[in-house]
Amino acid sequence: MKIRILLLLLLISTASASTKLFILGTGTPNPNPERMGSSYLVLANDEPYLFDYGTGVIRRIAAFSPSWGGEYQALEVENLKYAFLTHIHSDHTLGLADLIITPWIMGRSEPLKIFGPKGAKNMHTNIIKAYQPDIDYRIYGTQPQNSTGYKVIFNELKDKFVYQDENIKVTAFLNDHGDLQESYGFLIETTDKKILISGDTAMSKNLISYGENLDYLIHEIYSQKGFNNKTPDWQKYHQAHHTGPKEVAEIANLLQPKSLILSHILFWGSSEQEILDEVKTFYSGKIIVAEDGMIFE
Repeated sequence: MKIRILLLLLLISTASASTKLFILGTGTPNPNPERMGSSYLVLANDEPYLFDYGTGVIRRIAAFSPSWGGEYQALEVENLKYAFLTHIHSDHTLGLADLIITPWIMGRSEPLKIFGPKGAKNMHTNIIKAYQPDIDYRIYGTQPQNSTGYKVIFNELKDKFVYQDENIKVTAFLNDHGDLQESYGFLIETTDKKILISGDTAMSKNLISYGENLDYLIHEIYSQKGFNNKTPDWQKYHQAHHTGPKEVAEIANLLQPKSLILSHILFWGSSEQEILDEVKTFYSGKIIVAEDGMIFE
């Protein structure tokens, strides 16, 4: 009888499980005004988990909240408490000051929990130092502000690092981003979804080892046409740090995700259709060229 009850509860839990993937920023260091810096959000059972925090991240999230015309109460920015960082490069981290300060101003009272590479610790420490006069004014002036919500609890990533709570399991794994030793991808598992975020990487065997039975494979990519027009020194750089269409297709052929989502796209003058066609030459599965603001359920 107990086993039947447990199975019934499990079935009910699975049926009511709700995971949504929000594409917040699909850009690169190039200042494309239509594509903010790299950032994704997984909403698992109404708890938001942020992955990278590039330029514009807080405004992108706010757009989904009722305060600014959206429909997701859980995405009021004061609810942001968990952030995972793939690596320290600026297009993935320029939104950090906003992530620390704005949700606190809007009412967050818990410290922000950041999970990132060792080099990321100095970022939030120095941002808080830089904004200390503003923080002190808000706490000790006439503005009724709490004294805890701007603080950060930092957790250093290692290869095979795992974070887990009642909503989500996140595994960090090293990828291959040139000479940057501390660069990670993330495998995200919830009750009803399995998502892999490649981070910035060349073709990575370690990534492939984490990619079975994926609902979504979010992988970076560059335009082959644009690459062919680069000088040899830039070709050498990009080949070591990023992934071309043929290599992305090879990864997708090995892993067979339900959906391949192309993001962090180095267009170099190519169109979305040209990028799509370059991958389709080698891969026949479902491919989505990501745009800021997309939601996947």
